[in-house]
Amino acid sequence: MRWSRRPPPRISVVVPVYDVEAYLPACLDSVLAATWPDLEVVVVDDGSTDGSGAVADEYAARDPRVRVVHTPNRGLGAARNEGLRHTTGPLVTFADSDDRVPADAYAVLHRQLSRSGCDLVTGSVAWWHPDAADGPDPARELVELPWMRRLHRDRAALVIEQHPELLGDVFAWNKLFRRDFWDAAGLAWVEGRRYEDQPTTTRAYLRARRIGVVPEVVYHWRQRADGSSITQQRASLDDLRDRWATKLMAQADVAAYGSGRVSKVFTDRVLPGDLHRYFRHLPEADDAWWELLRSGVTEVYAGRSLVHSGLPPVHRLTGWLVEQGRRDDAVHVMAYVAGLGPGERVPRVQDDDGVRIDVPGLDPRSVDRAALALRDDEH
Repeated sequence: MRWSRRPPPRISVVVPVYDVEAYLPACLDSVLAATWPDLEVVVVDDGSTDGSGAVADEYAARDPRVRVVHTPNRGLGAARNEGLRHTTGPLVTFADSDDRVPADAYAVLHRQLSRSGCDLVTGSVAWWHPDAADGPDPARELVELPWMRRLHRDRAALVIEQHPELLGDVFAWNKLFRRDFWDAAGLAWVEGRRYEDQPTTTRAYLRARRIGVVPEVVYHWRQRADGSSITQQRASLDDLRDRWATKLMAQADVAAYGSGRVSKVFTDRVLPGDLHRYFRHLPEADDAWWELLRSGVTEVYAGRSLVHSGLPPVHRLTGWLVEQGRRDDAVHVMAYVAGLGPGERVPRVQDDDGVRIDVPGLDPRSVDRAALALRDDEH
């Protein structure tokens, strides 16, 4: 008797689109070039005002794997959720319309998913710099994010208790999900807010029976030279407001999970991960932005100061100053850091209590020693 091999399962790829006419072809070309044999691509045109919808329709007209859904503009989370309603595959993944997917990414993710029986699998990410102001440099065009390399260093199948720092990998698009798990876990992307990835991926990690990890780069994240991407607009009140809201959503789910180890790693290493990017805006911030920054830090870190966090030393100091409401000093520190030249760092000094940072113009006697102290690997 001759046994036939089971056909590969369909992978459904949801691609939300809004005003990316110049970028969309590169994205769709990369997805459609995937080595995975059964692919379904659902493009959601989220009320684009440029030619993005027409570009998507052209792809659908010549490739039966592509379907296009046109909707009024409702935002990224809503577009992803709408796309999911139109998928038919038992496996789902996502791609943002200005990025690129390596040809073997879905095969790599599926191999780990099928071998380990995981509910989802995640891989590493590289920054993609095709639009550099000084022109593309093949040697620098793709750079793997160092912290993503660290999180995905070992191929593994695990539960979040074994690797809680994986909660810092909040991206929607470097993962492959089983659709039955997605539905059973009640997952959906947050709508109407930026940074909608974090609450949903956090909940997925916490509810998964097993999580697959692969070390391969499975996604190329475009870094736009014009600064127009969502994650490059942190100086606005709306951005900061959404950031705090999504951090609090994720924090609530982690607290409900009930693991002291997971909660500690999440508070110290995951939640603070991008705060230094906000601290950089302190010198030009207005009163409303400052008050929102301070109130958010106070609420999120009510039980544990940022001096315990995984932030770099000068940003731990800045976080402590924000907690204390010392705006002028926080501004001073960030303005000083902004003026450092390439390769320069904040001075270090040795005193009776050990090694600490020393910001010129800031009296160390007025600062909690823990906010100045260097750890053994930071001297």
